[in-house]
Amino acid sequence: MLRLRVVCPADQTEAALEVLRGHAGATHLVLLRGAAVDPEGDLITADVAREAVDEVVGALCELRIDRHGGITIETIDTSLSDAADRAQENAPGDGSDAIVWDELIGKTGEESKPSVTFQAFLTISCLLAAVGIATNSTVTLVGAMVVGPEFGPLAAIAVGLVAKRWDLVRRAVAALAIGFPVAIVITSALTWLGARFDLLDRETLLHGTESEFIYQFGPFSLIVALLAGAAGMLSMTSAKSAALVGVFISVTTVPAAGYAALAAVLGVWDRVGPAVAQLGINLIGIVVAAALVLLIRKRGAAEGVSTRPLSRG
Repeated sequence: MLRLRVVCPADQTEAALEVLRGHAGATHLVLLRGAAVDPEGDLITADVAREAVDEVVGALCELRIDRHGGITIETIDTSLSDAADRAQENAPGDGSDAIVWDELIGKTGEESKPSVTFQAFLTISCLLAAVGIATNSTVTLVGAMVVGPEFGPLAAIAVGLVAKRWDLVRRAVAALAIGFPVAIVITSALTWLGARFDLLDRETLLHGTESEFIYQFGPFSLIVALLAGAAGMLSMTSAKSAALVGVFISVTTVPAAGYAALAAVLGVWDRVGPAVAQLGINLIGIVVAAALVLLIRKRGAAEGVSTRPLSRG
């Protein structure tokens, strides 16, 4: 179940209540007249089955409540109620298969913003990858994969393409286009310092068996990226966030960036290109697979329950 908190202009309250009362997936309806101060109006709350949220929010948006008031979607961890059970049973579809587009757009939009925090995480993950490659440490490489924040913008690009939210695509592309070069430059600078203090060994890079998968790209590189992108988007749309950790560990985006920086500093130029190619293959593969998953799920939702246009706002 998800909770809708609706700040509604007083002249639209009855229409909003009619929408919520008339949907089998909505329950626990509460009205507080005059409770909203800015924007001014009434406050309505309702618990809605996940599979019904997109349809209910669409109907409320047709009343332009999102323009003159506000709609907030909140997650309910536990709901002990026969009324909630009935709402979930009566709502069309399955909650685990439902996509709440506004929630997804909001989540990916927040994670795709170019920011100091995003850049810091990406740079730290690249540095961890460089250390893992320099020390031939698989554990450190896995840590770098988990720390890397790049899946957020990649998911945002996929969502933006399917939902035709080009602002989301532009912002996510900017985050990656700025983030990776900056992270690689900083990693190169710090590894150069490490090389000056004899902390890095060129022979380890040349003969490190634990990092060969990073620059040896091929068909399986694309296959893994496609599978990871599909799994990641399924995780995001079904609210099963635990699977995202496996997605982070399975792709070699950040390790490839760290490898390219380290190889350039140590003069192993024949491996810089393959590492960059590995990075590109993973980025493209993840976006393609994530977008395909969304398209398939969008078509399935359209065949079962009507949904509003995704280009709203």
